[in-house]
Amino acid sequence: MHSQELKIKYPCLWEYKTVVEADACIKTATKDILRERDHKIKLSKSSKAGKYTSYTISILVHNDDDRKMLFECLKKHDKIKFVL
Repeated sequence: MHSQELKIKYPCLWEYKTVVEADACIKTATKDILRERDHKIKLSKSSKAGKYTSYTISILVHNDDDRKMLFECLKKHDKIKFVL
C-alpha cells in the first residue's frame, strides 16, 4: 500500500465534523476557538439516546498548518468530545 499525501488547493472551505454532549453549546465552543473568523455551523445528527449531537463546522482554511491547527484546537476544547 502506498502512502499518499493529501493534495489540497489552498485557500479552501474545510469541514470539521464535531460531536458534543447534547446540552453543550456548540456556538460558544466555536467562538472560543474561531473568535472572529467567519464560519458556519450546521446540525448533523443526534444520537439515538439523545446524549450527543453532531455538527459540521465549515471554515475557510488558508494552508495546511491552519487546517491542522484548527483541528487540534477543536479536539482539545473541553466541550467537544470528538472531531473528524
